[in-house]
Amino acid sequence: MGRRPEVFVRQVSMAEGQRLQRITRTAKDPVKLRRAIVVLMSAQGQPAPDIAHLLKASEDYVRDVIHAFNERGFDALNPKWSGGAPRRIDEQTRDWICVIARCDPRFLGQPFSCWSLAKLRDYLIAAGYATAISSETIRRILHERGISWQATKTWKASTDPDFTTKMRRILDLYDHPPPDGRVLCVDEFGPLNLQPRPGRAWRPVAHPVRLRATYTRDQGVRHMIAALD
Repeated sequence: MGRRPEVFVRQVSMAEGQRLQRITRTAKDPVKLRRAIVVLMSAQGQPAPDIAHLLKASEDYVRDVIHAFNERGFDALNPKWSGGAPRRIDEQTRDWICVIARCDPRFLGQPFSCWSLAKLRDYLIAAGYATAISSETIRRILHERGISWQATKTWKASTDPDFTTKMRRILDLYDHPPPDGRVLCVDEFGPLNLQPRPGRAWRPVAHPVRLRATYTRDQGVRHMIAALD
């Protein structure tokens, strides 16, 4: 087999040569620096085998860099990073993960009141949202979307089946009070509990101040009814 014909970089102008020299001095990316050296040495008349020998690279690599520079110019020096493996979880699935994580599991027929990463993963796979997904991937997706594990605050909801109708009637009185009357708001308050408020103090290690959480109700409890004019 005959020897492959030698390739060289196209004619480089003085400005382009100065730019190549500047890149070889200041480039922080090793790929860009290596390609700039290949182009600069080829522009100075060095053949591909000599450049490959000096850079400890293959001749095919050197020729590919030269061909790319001849076709695309300085853009060929920039590395084209792919950013790793492509995402296996598409954006729509990521949206569903965040929606389900913020949903009460009982609304989806699950026998628990909050999601753990393992339970959320099992539900996503069982419901067909993902064929395979790890708990760490779910944690990372939630973190990227600004969803974190937080302590819940308790609240009470009425069990009255007519609660919505009554609420709307009361709110309508607020917005449209009778012209010849007054709207009285009556509410029940109690029972009153003694709730200690934790504070801060310098104490010996492992000996915090203990506060009683409640008291013994020997005489029962008391409710107050108030009507404010």
